[in-house]
Amino acid sequence: MIQSLRQDLRMRLEQTIQPLQILRSELIQLPLLELELRVNSELEENPFLEEAETPEADIPEQEEELPLPKSAEELDEEDKAEKQPKTEANEVDWEDILNDEDYYEYRPRSLPSNVEIHEIPRAASLSMIDHIYSQLRTDRLIGSGIEIGEYILGNLNPDGYLEISVEEIAADLQVDEKRVLKVLRRIQTYDPSGIAARDLRECLLIQLQSQKEPDPIAFKMVKECYHEFINKKYEIIARKLEITLEQVRDAFEIVTKLNPKPGEGLVDEKQNYITPDLIVTQVDDGFEIHLHDGTIPNFHVNSEYRDMVLSKKKVDKKTKEFVYKKLESARWFINAIHQRRNTMIRTMRAIVKKQEDFFRFGKEHLKPMILQDVADEIEMDIATISRVTNGKYVQTDFGVFELKYFFSQRMETDDGEEVSTKIIKAKLREIVDKENKASPHSDEKLAELLKTEGYSIARRTVQKYREQLGIPVKRLRREIV
Repeated sequence: MIQSLRQDLRMRLEQTIQPLQILRSELIQLPLLELELRVNSELEENPFLEEAETPEADIPEQEEELPLPKSAEELDEEDKAEKQPKTEANEVDWEDILNDEDYYEYRPRSLPSNVEIHEIPRAASLSMIDHIYSQLRTDRLIGSGIEIGEYILGNLNPDGYLEISVEEIAADLQVDEKRVLKVLRRIQTYDPSGIAARDLRECLLIQLQSQKEPDPIAFKMVKECYHEFINKKYEIIARKLEITLEQVRDAFEIVTKLNPKPGEGLVDEKQNYITPDLIVTQVDDGFEIHLHDGTIPNFHVNSEYRDMVLSKKKVDKKTKEFVYKKLESARWFINAIHQRRNTMIRTMRAIVKKQEDFFRFGKEHLKPMILQDVADEIEMDIATISRVTNGKYVQTDFGVFELKYFFSQRMETDDGEEVSTKIIKAKLREIVDKENKASPHSDEKLAELLKTEGYSIARRTVQKYREQLGIPVKRLRREIV
């Protein structure tokens, strides 16, 4: 009996994430363009939210000093209170809540007239698929050719490569493989050259063959010496094709001018559009920080529904539950939007404070900083800082940067000074760019050269940084000069 009691009496400790906290976390991690879509969606779905007219005299405001965000414990208490069942004795005082315009209305701030958003505008263009579909529709394909062509286009990846085999297409459409191959060859003559290739080698061969004056050596090199070509084994190529190193160099020059991603540049404009979420400008000796609200409208709780709740008229239980649910959702959403603004501004202020030299003098003055440094500065948890900085961009006097750019590990120089690993990577890139291309540096040599600059790092660390920068190994960097 005693043993049975011991088995049943267990201490249980668990943390519950409340709905309001989940909503705040979701909105905090959304970049501007996604937030705009989310706000528009909420305005459509929740009748308690209503778009308001923008005031005629929309005077830009500088971000005010915001209070510290509430602690996790305070948020828990708020959320628990929100989830309490509403009885006659414990009913929310809607009159006080709905008249509290400071917290239940969102008014986007307009930017000062001297602040210009540095976006990357792109001319409107057809998507890759639309562009090629237009060529397919004007082609003289008959019978199953159109169906096969459409199936091929539907299986192109963003780089323009066919991601499914001829055999699979034939099996799926129940047609002859030769017919599929014939249609594929036809599509491969479309613009841009190299489209619908099945691998890089075929992509390069298609482009070489489509040139007005195809170079026979370049074509033969890719077709017969592809492995040696991608590994830059110049001497072996020269020996196999019985040509000189000078001819190999000329052939390499022709091939390297081809496009390895024929679909790139024909993607939808919105996919390549970066809009800064924050703007930092230097004014005299200080900095101004603004949150970019984009096209987010001014919105608040719907006045008609508010009047209905404020009125003392009796309504049935079902209507009361609907009204309460929608009103609670509206309040939570606006509260979460305010919390997002608050947290982003405070995070950006902390980054500017710790990276002041960067914002005054440029990228060469980036200091080592980790997420925990900002979390400690504004007394928030590191997970929140990670959400705020992920996928968000800030416009500075030196360009537009992702917030993650400002974070990097520390490393000491020979003089004992702490520097950002990004600075070391930049120096590594500079050394590689200036090396003799006929005889590139090994990782060991790069480590020695970095040491002469004051950065004592191991060869394996050099290898790791080189790979992170996308710099090939010594053999693949070698060129014929």
